[in-house]
Parts: sequence; structure tokens; C-alpha cells
Amino acid sequence: MSERIAFVTGASRGIGRACASSLAAAGHKLVIAARNVDQLEAFAGELRASGATVFVQPIDLASGDSIAEAFARAQKDFGPVTILVNNAGITKDGLALRMKREDWDTVIQTNLTGAFLCCQQAMQSMLKARWGRIINISSIVGETGNAGQANYVASKAGLIGLTKTLAQELASRTITVNAIAPGFIETDMTHVLSDELKTKLLGSIPLKRLGKPEDIAAAVRFLASEEASYITGHVLDVNGGMYM
Repeated sequence: MSERIAFVTGASRGIGRACASSLAAAGHKLVIAARNVDQLEAFAGELRASGATVFVQPIDLASGDSIAEAFARAQKDFGPVTILVNNAGITKDGLALRMKREDWDTVIQTNLTGAFLCCQQAMQSMLKARWGRIINISSIVGETGNAGQANYVASKAGLIGLTKTLAQELASRTITVNAIAPGFIETDMTHVLSDELKTKLLGSIPLKRLGKPEDIAAAVRFLASEEASYITGHVLDVNGGMYM
């Protein structure tokens, strides 16, 4: 497999970090992007120690200017991006009746609009290369809904619609666009859940465990590979059987 440049958002921790590690292990060069540059630099040091070629790029997914600058700098100083993993996301939970407009706007802007703008930036080099992989990290709740998360659910469901549309638009240039919908994964977001809630969750998961970031990373690595060249517009559920 030829070496590609992969751009991973939200790469400083959790699922994004695992995805970057997996793509590095597959032989790709990496642009790791997030808001926390100190965490990125520490992670980049670990990746470089294992032989990976890594470019660190600060990015704010809530800012279109930041996204444009991040891709322009990465592609000028590092090279053309042909694999994009849209992983970065935030939550600002609350019942819809009382949800502040600001909390709605911020989550949609970061999780959905930010991902769309990253796609727009990456498409340019993919179209020139006539090859590309866009992998959007959605969520099980984008398929099932979840009380108290109207903004987050709307953003993740929106990513699925975006994935299917871009898959149709870009297929003629050998660019595949897929989504992964993780179930409940052991990350900073789930560590704050009470033991009672975790027990209840496990009762609804046939495989009887929370997922690991590496479970998502393995799916990303596959969808970014040549082996997945005939898969596009697909939503890959990685959820332990919680939703079928």
C-alpha cells in the first residue's frame, strides 16, 4: 500500500488519538489536529519515537478561518491530504425545552459545520489525486436519538446525511466517504458516568462491555485502506450490538 497523508481531527485524546496511532501503524504520514497543542506535541513525540512521520496542527472546528488555515499550512508544509478522519466533537447536553440557542449553535457548528468545512478543504487535494478516503465519526445516538442531547444527536445524524451525499458526489474520482457510528466507548466522556448508569448501559449491550477507542480505530484503518475501495456511503456500526 502506498503511503498517504492522513488528517485526524480531535487527535489529542480518546478515539482520535487511537485512530491516529492505527493509521501510523498502517504506514501513513499524519497530520494530528486539535485545540490542545501541548497534548498534540506530547502525542507526536510518542508517534515519532515509533517511527511515524507527524505534523502537528492546531485547529478550532468552531472557526471556518481556523480550519482553512490549518489545511493550507498542513498541505503547504507537509503535503496533500488524501485521508480525512472527522473525529472532533463536543457536547452541551440539556432537554430541548430549556436548551440555550448558544448551546445548540456551538455543537452544530463544531460537530457538523466544522466537519463539512474540513471535507471541503480535503476534497481539493483528493480530487487532484483522484483518490481519497473521508471517514466521519458519527454516533449510535445519531441513529437512535437520545433524550437530553437534541443538539449532539442532530449533529451526528447530520454527519450521516452528509456522508451519503458526499459519497455520491465524489465517487467518480475514486474518493470514498463513509461514517462510523460508535456505541458507548471508554473515553473521558464516559468516565464521568455513574456506576449505576454504566451497569444499566452494559445490560443493553449484547457483548457486555463498553467499546475501546481501539475498536473504532480498527474500523477507521480498514475504511482508509485499499481493501475498502468498494465501500462508500456506508454507516459502520461499532457498538457491541447495542443497536442493530
